[in-house]
Amino acid sequence: MTAPLLLIDGHYLLHRSWFGFAARIWNRDKSIDRTGVFGFAALLRKAQFQHATGFEIFVVFDAEDGSQTRAGEDSDYKAHRPAPDPGLIESLALIKNALDHIGVRWIEQAGVEADDVIATLATRARSDGRPVDIMSTDKDYIQLLADPCVRLLNTGLAQDRRYTTGAHIHPRYGVFAEQWPDFRALMGDPADNIPGIPGVGPKTAARLLADGRRLENVPAKDLRPTWAEQWQHALRWREMIKLGTKVDLPDNLLTAAPTGPLPKAPDVLEALGLW
Repeated sequence: MTAPLLLIDGHYLLHRSWFGFAARIWNRDKSIDRTGVFGFAALLRKAQFQHATGFEIFVVFDAEDGSQTRAGEDSDYKAHRPAPDPGLIESLALIKNALDHIGVRWIEQAGVEADDVIATLATRARSDGRPVDIMSTDKDYIQLLADPCVRLLNTGLAQDRRYTTGAHIHPRYGVFAEQWPDFRALMGDPADNIPGIPGVGPKTAARLLADGRRLENVPAKDLRPTWAEQWQHALRWREMIKLGTKVDLPDNLLTAAPTGPLPKAPDVLEALGLW
């Protein structure tokens, strides 16, 4: 039997693990902070228990040079992001070891952002008829919700609000999921340092894209002169926001088999000698 797929945005879960716990988690002699790897294992196990029993679980990490292609198109892309906390970097290698130990497959594809790897894996799984959940708070994934069998999962929200589907998008934003790159190109995306067109907020962007329009279909009469001057920039930003669904990945990354029950975080750290 082919299992549904849960794709984990690895760096999202790493940041949540490192910064989201009320108290730090140390090894036994209090000399090494283990919050990152402990939190990752704990949150992953909780996600499986609450939302993904019987799913194949696969984790995708951003490559260090993953944003180079988009940065080549616009040097401002993600240029404002600070250097990561050293603790995050140290935790990452431990987390990968932990995933290997507990039997959860993962990938960090050189030169590619995790968004594009996840979009490619989701597309592959859907071509095989598999439902797909994506665990992340990155709104770029909204464009994948044009497929009704793809959902976003945010376990940091209340239980009844954790899933986002394509049906939620138009009531919430005034555009359809497949219009998301157009929408964000107009209003901007601070997370990726995409400025958007000055004077165009979410309501105006939704009005310009009414009735399912794309950027190239917006009537010229609806554009202020200053917006029209920026339109070519918006078209370029849209292409940067679009997720790649044809990343060249190794074959047989996905097994279609359910991931077995995950162990408790203390047991993972004990087995790896991290206490």
